[in-house]
Amino acid sequence: MATPPSTASDRGTCVALIFALTAERLSLFYEHEQWITNAQGATLAADWLSRSKRIMPAEMRRHVSALSDQLARQIAELLSREAGLHTAHEMMESLDPNYQSDLGQSLMVECERIFDSEAPA
Repeated sequence: MATPPSTASDRGTCVALIFALTAERLSLFYEHEQWITNAQGATLAADWLSRSKRIMPAEMRRHVSALSDQLARQIAELLSREAGLHTAHEMMESLDPNYQSDLGQSLMVECERIFDSEAPA
């Protein structure tokens, strides 16, 4: 009998999803000049969670997706294209737990701050 998926609504998982979705958003933006929608981000989060046999309520996935959109657009407004490409690349590399990046760690702290300040009621 298959083990039922565990619920992934803890803070660490939400922060990690914000980081990963922000990286995806920035990569797509700098490579194709397009932003994914919040619905697409929530679906992408569900896909990632399902790979580890975890689930997250749709409302929380949408919230995390919206927060990642907010952060990605803030980063894009602040950085030149070259700096943005570098940041997106560093974030994507930082998704590998064996990759150490000061920039990735700084942005993870920012993801924590955003999640904590915008926690759903």
